[in-house]
Amino acid sequence: MGIPISLAANFGELRANHYHMGLDIRTAHRENLPVYAAADGYVYRIKIEPFGFGQAIYIRHTNGLVSLYAHLNAFYPALANWVKQKQYELQRWAVSLDLPPGLLVVKQGDLIAYSGNMGGSQGPHLHFEIRTYPEDTNLNPMLFGLPITDKVSPVFHSLSVYDRNRSFYEQSPSFIPIRGTAGKYLIGLPILILKTTNPGFGISGFDTQSGSNNPNGIFQGVIYDNGEAVSGFQMDRISYDETHGINAHIDYPTHARGGPYYQLLFKMPGYSHSIYREAKPGGYLHFEDGNVHVIRIELKDAYGNTSNLEFKARYEPGDNSHATYAGKIFYPGMLDGFEAENAAFYLGSTCLYDSVHVNYTELSGVNNDLVSAIHNFGNTAIPLADTITVRIKLTKPVNQKDRVLMIWIDGDDFDVKKPQWMGEWATSSFRTFGSFALTIDSIAPIIRVPGVVDNANLKRSTRIAILVTDNFKKIKNFHATLDGNWLLFTNDKARVFIYHFDDHCKPGKHELKIFVEDEAGNAATSVIHFTR
Repeated sequence: MGIPISLAANFGELRANHYHMGLDIRTAHRENLPVYAAADGYVYRIKIEPFGFGQAIYIRHTNGLVSLYAHLNAFYPALANWVKQKQYELQRWAVSLDLPPGLLVVKQGDLIAYSGNMGGSQGPHLHFEIRTYPEDTNLNPMLFGLPITDKVSPVFHSLSVYDRNRSFYEQSPSFIPIRGTAGKYLIGLPILILKTTNPGFGISGFDTQSGSNNPNGIFQGVIYDNGEAVSGFQMDRISYDETHGINAHIDYPTHARGGPYYQLLFKMPGYSHSIYREAKPGGYLHFEDGNVHVIRIELKDAYGNTSNLEFKARYEPGDNSHATYAGKIFYPGMLDGFEAENAAFYLGSTCLYDSVHVNYTELSGVNNDLVSAIHNFGNTAIPLADTITVRIKLTKPVNQKDRVLMIWIDGDDFDVKKPQWMGEWATSSFRTFGSFALTIDSIAPIIRVPGVVDNANLKRSTRIAILVTDNFKKIKNFHATLDGNWLLFTNDKARVFIYHFDDHCKPGKHELKIFVEDEAGNAATSVIHFTR
């Protein structure tokens, strides 16, 4: 970028339901800084979307790797013109476009874009990734010799302890404070007494770079038993197909209750992805001997800076009685389901990270828009690795099935999907446990054009902004035409649809037609006349 690299986030950093898959490079709280090609190659893909990357460039390089630059405000002129032409041909703002080799060739250091804050960005920065091709696996850019000064070791916060003889989701872990500094850490106990012969450990901590207090993710964590490596993780390569696996790498229930991230130093049974290494299958610690074990946990960053936590631990037999849990038990790797009179749920073989009892209850719907009972299946504090299939039966007569949505509810949070029908049964898929029901949606979206009235004079305006709201917050289609021709409106972060005046709107009188449609198919239109 022509400025020193300072990181707001590194590769593998922990985020909600995903790992951070690249580096976030600070831009001093500014936008529109020049972005340059990291190496020779050609632009082979462009992606534009309301969330996610916002506007992104993919460059394929001569060594077979791909670099990605995201949250951009603008592309360089030749590329911007090509993209705009394709958007008008496809009549879509959100696009994913593959370019042929040789169309837009770049050299290392060529200007390719301007930085911004578009898409799923919380502030101005450049998101940068390195990927393999064609596998599309993300590699840690910190391993490529970037000019980042880092002489700071990772920091331990606290330790978590689990019983691997039991379901991860049916136990209460212990949390132990850690004290120390300068890479050496201890717990406040002479010996940690364990009530399980098969313990598992997790750590809460962070890493930084020299000159920065920003807490970033940890590159590597390994646990040793009496000097021998047992298991651990390394954030060297992760694909987007694997990124949801973060929910098996962390203590998800603790974090869901508002606690910190605890990164597990052992692999859960249903987690099959790439970050874990095991000295022996399962990566188990065996404490059956009752002897004192010297446990050392080593944290390391991508530059080799290292911190160690060392403590003694021993198993002592205790009360082995466990709480009982209601519901049917499900296991990773099994295709199974639960069927009730008015609802059914089916879990695929890749849905669960560990075994767990899943309870079901049915409640009467109190909302007049609900056309089924409310069916609760499982607990939202238990993460899913894949979608479950949900089937619900109508219990109230409806005149328009095509206006019925399946809704997932968790307190004030909700999501809706258009189901498929088989008789009186509706089917859809969700990636979370919780409460599900069928609801009727007969309310059309609302279109507003702030500051613009019909027959307005917009000669001095630079843009038109369209606000669209919906009772279920889900707009499926937006379509705008100017004098009968499709017009390009952006929709960054899905907040507002914006048209920036350009040569598609000549001087004179015009008619702008807006059509919007929600998830249930309810539509609204608006017509505005104006003069340029």
